[in-house]
Amino acid sequence: MSATSGDSSGNAAGPAQRSSAATRTLTMRGSRIDSRELFAAEREIIIAHGEDSYRLRLTSQNKLILTK
Repeated sequence: MSATSGDSSGNAAGPAQRSSAATRTLTMRGSRIDSRELFAAEREIIIAHGEDSYRLRLTSQNKLILTK
């Protein structure tokens, strides 16, 4: 099973969302995604959840921080 990740070019999510033409395919094992795949290119991703956007960051101490 795989999940596709990419940003749309609209600004519906606000300034935290960046426009990107890149699309990635992530491998899921059951309901699990390895964080190394999520953060392969950058140390921060934006998660769209309904009308809200959340920022998931990887810290210098290799911890995850999720903020709205």
